[in-house]
Amino acid sequence: MSYTKLLIIFLFFLFFYEVRAQENFESLGETAFSVNHEVSDNYKTNFALRSRYFLYKDKNLDFENRQIDVVHFSTLNLNYNHSISLGVQYRNRASIDGGSNELRLTQQFNYTKRNEALRFGHRFRFEQRILSDLTILRSRYRFAVDLPLNGVKLDVGEAYLVLSMEALLSQGKIIKPELDYRTTGNIGWVISKKSKLQFGLEYRFEAFNIATEHRLFILSSFILKV
Repeated sequence: MSYTKLLIIFLFFLFFYEVRAQENFESLGETAFSVNHEVSDNYKTNFALRSRYFLYKDKNLDFENRQIDVVHFSTLNLNYNHSISLGVQYRNRASIDGGSNELRLTQQFNYTKRNEALRFGHRFRFEQRILSDLTILRSRYRFAVDLPLNGVKLDVGEAYLVLSMEALLSQGKIIKPELDYRTTGNIGWVISKKSKLQFGLEYRFEAFNIATEHRLFILSSFILKV
């Protein structure tokens, strides 16, 4: 498994080097604090607070706050492999960088399947992004795989890997249809039975059917189960 770790580190550095060469390139950081609560065997809730900030912009290293997100999801397990979720998110930008605040409504269907240590997931999301001057309808599909990096079972003190690919289509009355693509890799550690810590990278091709913008996100999150 040590070879897997070395490969991940190599890909991350190669990934960062390649995207720095792009003309329309920005790098942002996103830090999140998430709380999960299992109300029953079939129903769980999630609350998250996220902060996003620029790290590299206009060919210069620069720290600049961009937005604060408050997110809630309620998830109902239909059976062992299938679940549906409803989400609501509020994004504050107006008081930070002068952008538009946003109310986002989300409907989600999720399918997971386990094969020994590997777990595969297919996620379909439909979003209504309500901004001050327009509403954007967005469809999303994500394929993800996660696995422990030590053995076949994830225990306290051990690490795990999460990889995903996601395609997005955004549409609105006064905007052209926009296609985005995201590739994400996270490494996490199980700190205790109720807490996890994750770090990762996400590379986004945004509006690649119109005028491609390249963005690299440096991710960090703390996940607490209560």
